[in-house]
Amino acid sequence: MGRRLIDISIPLEAGVKSDPPWALPKIAYLDHHQTASGIAEYFAVPVSALPEGEYAAIERVEISTHNGTHLDAPYHYFSRMNERLKPGGEPAMRIDAVPLDWCWQPGVKLDFRHFADGYVATPKDVEMELARIGHTLKPLEIVLVNTAAGMRYGQDDYVDRGCGMGFDATIWLLERGIRLVGIDGWSWDAPFSHTKRKVAETGNAKLIWEGHRAGREIGYCHLEKLHNLESLPAKGFEVICFPVKVKGGSAGWTRAVAALND
Repeated sequence: MGRRLIDISIPLEAGVKSDPPWALPKIAYLDHHQTASGIAEYFAVPVSALPEGEYAAIERVEISTHNGTHLDAPYHYFSRMNERLKPGGEPAMRIDAVPLDWCWQPGVKLDFRHFADGYVATPKDVEMELARIGHTLKPLEIVLVNTAAGMRYGQDDYVDRGCGMGFDATIWLLERGIRLVGIDGWSWDAPFSHTKRKVAETGNAKLIWEGHRAGREIGYCHLEKLHNLESLPAKGFEVICFPVKVKGGSAGWTRAVAALND
């Protein structure tokens, strides 16, 4: 039996609509000729002394830990976590303290592509989808949410597409021992543009980032901006998503992959 790896990450990429305008990454690409003069000066030799006048290709990037496919730590959502589990809670876990065993577990995919943009998924939606695929959640399984945003990565409407996971749905998962989840949209929550309209209509500020805020009650991590979830089965695969260790950070980039045994 062979193992097949499926890339479920997006690249760090400039020039596409991967984030709102204020959060877009910037990448400057320096080719082999552009860097040659600097290294030649350092070694006090002419550029012509280098092989074909070339040195190194280098990229200079201006990014946040939330660009590209990344894993959010509980510290991203609030300064405390586990208030439901411990009186007064405890300091929120940062990305370099996330247990590695959270990051390599059997995966389960919820297909929520049919929900309207801005829809906030509920516990009932999760229960119905699990019943449809015939699966009972086990602690530490990694739950991936496939939304309508997945196929729109890089398009002008990407950050406004897809449904999100509400507070109640997130808590429902956490109460069953899930500690790492993921989504192919820009955010675990519904797109901000839709939430902004609902807050204006209702005056209910609790709608802002409600899925994220569940981490205040029970600490958990989530992957954002996944990709290619359409190629995964509903179950029968593993997710591997170790984050880059940013000291004291709120998130770390990850090359998330799904492993299937064929």
